Amino acid sequence: MPITQGQGVSALSPAPAADTRAGGTDRRVRLPFRTRLLPGAAPALALFAAIRLTGLAAIALANHYMGHPLLKGLAHSWDSRWYLHIAQHGYGTQTHVLATTGAVQRDWAFFPLYPALIRVVYTVLPLTPGAAALLVAWTAAAVAAYGIYTIGYRLYGRAVATALVGVWAAMPHSVVLDIAYTEPLLTALAAWSLYAVLTRRWLWAGVLAALAGLSRPTGFAVAAAVGAVAIQEIVRRRGRVPVGLWVGTAIAPLGWVGFVLWVGAHTGDLFGGYFTVQRAWDSRFDFGVGSLHFLKGLLAHGGRAVYPLALVIVVAAVLLFCLLCLDGAPLALIVFAGVLVLITIGGSGPYASKPRFLLPAFPLLIPLARGLARSWRLRPKHALLIGATLAVASVAYGTYLLTAGHTPL
Repeated sequence: MPITQGQGVSALSPAPAADTRAGGTDRRVRLPFRTRLLPGAAPALALFAAIRLTGLAAIALANHYMGHPLLKGLAHSWDSRWYLHIAQHGYGTQTHVLATTGAVQRDWAFFPLYPALIRVVYTVLPLTPGAAALLVAWTAAAVAAYGIYTIGYRLYGRAVATALVGVWAAMPHSVVLDIAYTEPLLTALAAWSLYAVLTRRWLWAGVLAALAGLSRPTGFAVAAAVGAVAIQEIVRRRGRVPVGLWVGTAIAPLGWVGFVLWVGAHTGDLFGGYFTVQRAWDSRFDFGVGSLHFLKGLLAHGGRAVYPLALVIVVAAVLLFCLLCLDGAPLALIVFAGVLVLITIGGSGPYASKPRFLLPAFPLLIPLARGLARSWRLRPKHALLIGATLAVASVAYGTYLLTAGHTPL
């Protein structure tokens, strides 16, 4: 059962108002997080670090036996190269022409927040752009893990929160948290924006949602969650809502909308230019037509293990979303996860990448985390075995994807 106010929510409640005996008011900025770690957060973060560091060690070991540099691929694989180029040279400086179709792929398809952070870090610190990219990604992954713990703790308590962080760290495609990709950054911003929504810190929710919209094309899912809860509040309270709700809700989509319009302006088609750029990457919302073609081809001709597993993960995500809804999760989590699932199913593009798109959808893992927490109370050895199996499988599969697999992540 969800935690009651007396069980643990009080530890996360907004700070009490300042003493106003002298007629003063509290002008402090209410951050969307506590300045001290929550109870149990340190072990949960240690678990997260242990799983991901084991993954890095496995990648280094595999590269060693293959005669490659130990950390080959972490900062310069697939999309990472585009982000690094943007960080160093800006937009409009790199294109790629597909030999098969002649489509011109442009760097405008990649959102700006991650390369901007990379540039700031390697400008300020004595690091190479690749090292800066990894530092940003790894820091974001840690911030995301704590944000996920905070949400789990607020809603269900320490055991579920710890399980939620552990399961997120041990997903099949969690190797993406180890490389220079944007999923850790989006997850971090999404988790804290959603937490701000849960605690009714509307301005923070809007600002973080706007930043999430600048991190990835799917970042608008955070703004959708903020907007859905805002509408719910407006209806429930008959319009008697604080000004911060209106302002935060208005801010939330500005990051995503602003970049889309910026790309449109540079292409000469304000409202359609960005989507033209994305189509060159075979990235568009086709209402699942591409997914059906993939399924048909997979059933007819088969494929490497990566593709059936991708299908299994997508199907599992749909089932977990149904369980999340039945579980009575907060609307913000349902909308955020639902939008990501909808984009994953209804979008075109390489099917092998779809599990990566679902990595930020951590609310989908809440039913699994609650089940593991119950199992830990009743049969701790079984829960430990399940968790260890997930972690080992994640490390092994992630190592394969990054060192031996030739499928784009």
